[in-house]
Amino acid sequence: MNRPFQPTLRIVNARLADKENATLWIEDGKFVSAPSSAQYQTVDLQGAMVLPGLVETHIHLDKACIMSRCDLQQGTLSEAVEQTRQAKRDFTEEDVYQRGANVLHKAIVQGTSYMRTHVEIDPQIGLTGFNAIRRLQTDFAHAITLEICVFPQEGLLNNPGTEALLCRALELGAEVLGGCPYTDSDPEGQIERLFELAARYDRCLDFHLDFDLSPEGMTLEKVIECTRRFQRAGRVTVGHVTKLSALPAERIDTLGDALAQAGVQVTSLPSTDLFLTGREHFHHKPRGVAPLARLDACGVTCSISSNNIGNPFTPYGDASLVRQANLFANVTQLGTASELLRCLAWVSSESAKILRLENYGLTPGCHADFVVFDAPSPSAVIAEISQPLMAFKAGRKTFERPAARLLFAMNS
Repeated sequence: MNRPFQPTLRIVNARLADKENATLWIEDGKFVSAPSSAQYQTVDLQGAMVLPGLVETHIHLDKACIMSRCDLQQGTLSEAVEQTRQAKRDFTEEDVYQRGANVLHKAIVQGTSYMRTHVEIDPQIGLTGFNAIRRLQTDFAHAITLEICVFPQEGLLNNPGTEALLCRALELGAEVLGGCPYTDSDPEGQIERLFELAARYDRCLDFHLDFDLSPEGMTLEKVIECTRRFQRAGRVTVGHVTKLSALPAERIDTLGDALAQAGVQVTSLPSTDLFLTGREHFHHKPRGVAPLARLDACGVTCSISSNNIGNPFTPYGDASLVRQANLFANVTQLGTASELLRCLAWVSSESAKILRLENYGLTPGCHADFVVFDAPSPSAVIAEISQPLMAFKAGRKTFERPAARLLFAMNS
């Protein structure tokens, strides 16, 4: 199919991180240093802030928006797993598609240009969720790049038939292989087997890992060891790892150095982690989120992500990565301009490294995937939870949101 003609685009009066009143040129979906044509269309941003499109590294589209089907009583991780398992019995491909589309709509208008979604694979659900998300991947490609990570939420070694389904999904095009060792009868055995499969299919790995507040029983070191042995540096991510929040600073530094040297990346999921963990405490309630700032200082590539929207793992959410970054900043007491810039990086440039995105940014040669905020600086985007005014994917506008206007009553 022939691509529709796309005129050269000139973006004027743009505010960049290091420059005001900047002009950006876009041709064939990429930023260029100068136009090749004398004909172009102009978009005047009137001083609004331009940032690269935001990057969601960890979300579950297949089990989003199911709170009305669940009976939340305890708010624990085990209850969330069980409630979702029961709800999953009635999932159909069209049901998953519609709920996933709802979240994608929210994410796009919040400025998200790239997304890795985890999809549950097991004998109960089969490939139903995977098939629905593959349709979404195609249908929303004009506005968001969607990457699929298939994983065994219900266990792998203790759930016969799951491995064959995972392999089938990988053969059908799933880009990433995920894991959930804490639900398996042999957590370290699951980790080992998934590394073997990732090597066979040449896939990146993304684990749900160490999801409680006890310093005992960590499997993170097993992931680090396997990453080294299987030579998967830069291709392994661990999400949650809330056990890290229960460790002293010296232990974090040791693990941080090991993670950085092995090339293992870390994703914090603050909304879910805050909702599910620490419920046994009434006073002195722990925050229970991975200490990204300390890991970042060790050289670990980090990200912040949404995880779930409207289900027993996270009953709320609007798919705003800016809101998640602001939540993380609040909880971990990051407030200076430089600290807020790191929070922004954990939903943009650092997240792009986890997804191994090429040509990400605002310089010539980069894909023209960007979002526009009414904010005076990049750090203010996080501090003020700024809503995006518009976004572009490959140089085409994907949405626009008019700025709010105050209406003053006139004295009679």
